[in-house]
Amino acid sequence: MMHPARTIAIGVAVLFVAFAVVLATQVGSDPRADSKVSQLLGDPLPAFSVETLDGETFTEQDLVGRAVIVNFWNSWCIPCEEELPALKEFYARHASESDFLMLGIVRSDTEGEARKAVKEDGMDWVIALDPEADAALAFGTRGQPETFAISADGTISASLLFQARVKDLEAMLVAARRVGG
Repeated sequence: MMHPARTIAIGVAVLFVAFAVVLATQVGSDPRADSKVSQLLGDPLPAFSVETLDGETFTEQDLVGRAVIVNFWNSWCIPCEEELPALKEFYARHASESDFLMLGIVRSDTEGEARKAVKEDGMDWVIALDPEADAALAFGTRGQPETFAISADGTISASLLFQARVKDLEAMLVAARRVGG
């Protein structure tokens, strides 16, 4: 008959080995990797519906057929404010292109504050409200700013889960045109 201390030691050793095996299978996996890209990358555009500040309704069907940049933001978000010059410069470069659309979706903000920010900051692209965060949830957003590129065939071709720079936006647009073209 085994001594109780020996039984406990063997049990602890078995648990230790099992734990070591679990850890060893995770080597090379960066737990932060999921936070760097959208889980929707390469997937079809999710179903959503938002109303623009002009009262027009936009759904996923309205985005198909052109390269689209979708940017989630709000008026009180400091990184959103910091990325605004890049968005404005990027939009100015592409606004006249018939196969291009930029859609800003206001997440977690009031209509009044959104309208005020759009007017004061000179945002000329399409701005829509997402008062119930339905679009934000459909896109799997985790905060703001977050930006997605949609190809003409309705595929999410690129995502940026942090503040965008002009070169990031340009690369996203190239990706959207490559997938959809």
